[in-house]
Amino acid sequence: MNNMTIKFSLVSCCILLALSATAQSKLAPLDVAEVGSFHIGGRLVEIAGKPIKEVVFSPGSAPAKIDPNGSYLVEQMYVQYFFPKNVKGKLPILLWHGGGLTGVTYETTPDGREGWQNYFIRKGWKTYVSDAVERGRSGWASPEIWTSEPQFLPIDNPWSRFRIGTGSWSEDPAKRVQFPGSQFPAEGYMNFMRQVVPRWTTTDAATISAYIELVDKVCPCIVLVHSQAGQFGQKVAQARPDKVKALILVEPAGFGDPAKADALKNTPILTIYGDFINQDSRWPTIRNNQLALNQKYIEAGGSVDVINLPEIGIKGNSHMMMMDRNNLQIADLIEGWLKKKGFTK
Repeated sequence: MNNMTIKFSLVSCCILLALSATAQSKLAPLDVAEVGSFHIGGRLVEIAGKPIKEVVFSPGSAPAKIDPNGSYLVEQMYVQYFFPKNVKGKLPILLWHGGGLTGVTYETTPDGREGWQNYFIRKGWKTYVSDAVERGRSGWASPEIWTSEPQFLPIDNPWSRFRIGTGSWSEDPAKRVQFPGSQFPAEGYMNFMRQVVPRWTTTDAATISAYIELVDKVCPCIVLVHSQAGQFGQKVAQARPDKVKALILVEPAGFGDPAKADALKNTPILTIYGDFINQDSRWPTIRNNQLALNQKYIEAGGSVDVINLPEIGIKGNSHMMMMDRNNLQIADLIEGWLKKKGFTK
């Protein structure tokens, strides 16, 4: 295919924390020169016609009169950054999470190991991790502004939809079915579910707008995206091809604009897929849709590499490969690709 293929309980929680502490003690300290954060994006919205109300903000306190009418700032985005002392990446790398999640995706894994955030910092990359619009520390808007309802996930949903296992989740290992050879740490699954947040399906335009502002502020850069953020990464890169110098798509479930494929002719793209895709009802279609778009990028003169992990002997990866037991092996693949493309000093 051209250059597209380069083929709990309390006890369990305490055990996870103990194992994590042991593993972390073996790592060298992070050599970070600067840590900071900021909010970016957003818009003003006017609310009118609402009655004044009295609110007691803390038990026993005096009530305060609140006039809900006026201007509201909504759809802003939270960003945290880490600058290592010994910078080896020529450009910063931006890590964008998937749907129903936050930047925690790239921090500590659900079973207590280091995630991709620390990996890239240790490797000498200026690293930015964001909570997209509507998620985590970015906040959300009132029902008068976002009139659609958010989506919430029951515990069973990601277990099968993220290709970790089949059937229903059970805290009893004997009663749950995980894919044979799965790399996802099932003992940390409930910790993973603690990370899941409400997701709106009507805020994509606001999220893209905030990401464009972020790219305008801190780039040129490399953008790494996961799942839903496949749409955000590709559309932002198409809007700012002079700013996004490389694009890494980790199992993208959202897509760029085929009519603007030419915009990415000078932006190298890496696309990565895990295991168990053919056993899933949705993922073969999702992958084929991105591969078809990748072909358009190639036809427009672009450079696209695709890694199907099982085809190169790396098996068992779920949709959440940045949390899987071999997450650092996959991060090594990504950094190796960046080195090959000339993005390291």
